[in-house]
Amino acid sequence: MDGNPVNHQTGGCPVMHGGNTGTENSVTKWWPDALNLDILAQHDTRTNPMDPGYNHREAVKGLDYDAVCDDVKALMTESQDWWPADWGHYGGLMIRLAWHSAGSYRMGDGRGGAGSGNIRFAPLNSWPDNASLDKARRLLWPVKKKYGNALSWADLIILAGNMAYETMGLKTFGFGFGREDIWGPEKDVYWGSENQWLAPSENRYGDLDTPSTLENPLGAVHMGLIYVNPEGVNGNPDPARTALHIRETFARMAMNDEETAALTCGGHTVGKAHGALTGDNIGAEPEGCPVSGQGLGWYNPEQHGKATNAFTSGIEGAWTKEPLKFDMGYFDYLFGYDWELTKSPAGANQYQPVNMPEDEKPVDPTDPSVKRMPMMTDADMAMKVDPAYNAICQKFMADPAYFADTFARAWFKLTHRDMGPKANYYGNQVPAEDLIWQDPIPTGSSDYDVDAVKAQIAASGLSAAEMIATAWDSARTFRGSDKRGGANGARIRLAPQKDWAGNEPERLAKVLGVLEPIAAATGASLADVIVLAGNVGLEQSIKAAGFDVAVPFTAGRGDASEAQTDADSFSVLEPLADGFRNWQLKEYAVSPEAMMLDRAQLMGLTAMDMTVLVGGLRVLGANHGGGAHGVFTDRVGQLTTDFFVNLTDMSMSWEPVDGGTYELRDRTTGDVKFTATSADLVFGSNSILRGYAEVYAQDDNAEKFVRDFVAAWTKVMENDRFDLVA
Repeated sequence: MDGNPVNHQTGGCPVMHGGNTGTENSVTKWWPDALNLDILAQHDTRTNPMDPGYNHREAVKGLDYDAVCDDVKALMTESQDWWPADWGHYGGLMIRLAWHSAGSYRMGDGRGGAGSGNIRFAPLNSWPDNASLDKARRLLWPVKKKYGNALSWADLIILAGNMAYETMGLKTFGFGFGREDIWGPEKDVYWGSENQWLAPSENRYGDLDTPSTLENPLGAVHMGLIYVNPEGVNGNPDPARTALHIRETFARMAMNDEETAALTCGGHTVGKAHGALTGDNIGAEPEGCPVSGQGLGWYNPEQHGKATNAFTSGIEGAWTKEPLKFDMGYFDYLFGYDWELTKSPAGANQYQPVNMPEDEKPVDPTDPSVKRMPMMTDADMAMKVDPAYNAICQKFMADPAYFADTFARAWFKLTHRDMGPKANYYGNQVPAEDLIWQDPIPTGSSDYDVDAVKAQIAASGLSAAEMIATAWDSARTFRGSDKRGGANGARIRLAPQKDWAGNEPERLAKVLGVLEPIAAATGASLADVIVLAGNVGLEQSIKAAGFDVAVPFTAGRGDASEAQTDADSFSVLEPLADGFRNWQLKEYAVSPEAMMLDRAQLMGLTAMDMTVLVGGLRVLGANHGGGAHGVFTDRVGQLTTDFFVNLTDMSMSWEPVDGGTYELRDRTTGDVKFTATSADLVFGSNSILRGYAEVYAQDDNAEKFVRDFVAAWTKVMENDRFDLVA
């Protein structure tokens, strides 16, 4: 037998440990600067176990919503020996599960959050801040098992928090079903550069005393935390300093001061923290535990079926006298007593009340005959010390009904922020009220003559490039991460979008000045007319290339008003670079092609989609400002494969020049034929992208390219048409 056989006598293993399955075998290990396209395969259907024709929205419509809610409420008091409930009620645990699932959302790029059930997977399932939330998911498993595909984990996790609050006396603001699960870890979310859990915060800040210098788009102060360190900045108690970091991190998840105070106080009105014993013997997190643990991490050998012995954060105690009631007890404690710094049994920094009578203390979570000292964290003390938060708390204390309503609304926002418009909400608990953070859009009309509108657009005198660029700019703001942005609503005509440098305000104003009267005269929304104009320009370019391919269009977009638009929150959607139009505002540490990849992922594009769109937009003359980089054609305005043909032409060579640009030169004469940026050349240098480029450079694929471009274009134009999804 050839080769080296396994030596069974010495116990040789036939598997190369880490060689085939380890992360050290990745391409980026050997070539760290290579463009990693994995994030464009995140939603590959091959990872989805559902049948090809499965429609989750249709399945959700068939749920018995009331029965699901009743079952979730029932499990709250069905305490299990393997994970006993505090005071016989899992409400606090389920609220923490929902909170931490939603709390990873950050407004900067819309990533994180509860909308995909991502807390089931690494790294979130094993963050120190999420200790023992794996137990909450296992407690919910019987409900998930019972209702099957129609009840996603993403919905169930948030519903559990809602039902917990309802069983504790809060009138919740509502609930929307409709979240759809992912089936593996998210590869597109940057959680920070640290290689250590809870690494010092200095790694994330330009200046730790200036919270606004926290690295974008991060929201948490440490790797592995949801928000701030409850023991103080870098574990050093200082409520006034902590308040500044609370304000910044909550602002990054789209919360103002009142919402932040409401969430902090309302979240700590129920339940308790766990640190009654040291964490010396606590087992590894889910991703690090042995197979016998079956994904249950943080094994606690000292629990012995007692809730009192649970360990999660190391902080120990309840915030209120009656931790199973949503009431004003948090304020009674926080403002009714002086508090002194102490240590939990696990050694964590926390505060205890001074001279609290024994009968005012909460009872032990396992033994009701025993009284326990309550506690406050540094973040809680910040609510008292910071003048702005203190004033808000005084307002809450003066009006408990206002506090309950403010909290309920803030909780609803926290848990629904990344679901997008109300068109994505299902069930009988969806609030009727439109909220500005949902980016409401009026229902648009489809009762108009589309062909007549197209004829007016075609006769308007606008160039195909102007129309295509305007439609693209309107649609490219879409973020699949939190389902914000996009062409629907025509917000490109409103502040701040109309003034964004990437939208070429002068060109935009010209195009809108032509399209607005057409919309007004025909009964079509401007949002529809903008997209339709892009389609008209594209069809003109397709015909100029010698093909007859129609561009799909579905009417019905609406036009949002200024009153329906939170201009400040839309500022985070501003593109600072757009590789598709070969533009960036300034030079960044990140390469143009990496920024293009990030934008492609947010728009839900595949690597093939990205390839055809870039190649097509270049030859269509849609570059920002009419720039020539990447326009590898002598037939600008025709949808041809020239970009790929010239990119892969080996009779030419690429030479770098000043300013990060390149020249395509004839190898024989040395003549310069075209210029490019790295966002162009990556389609020839990256082995995966070159594979796609070669397909479209082939002589037999000119029409395929047109069809594929139209399909990708339509995807971008309809990303935000949630009303079209059954």
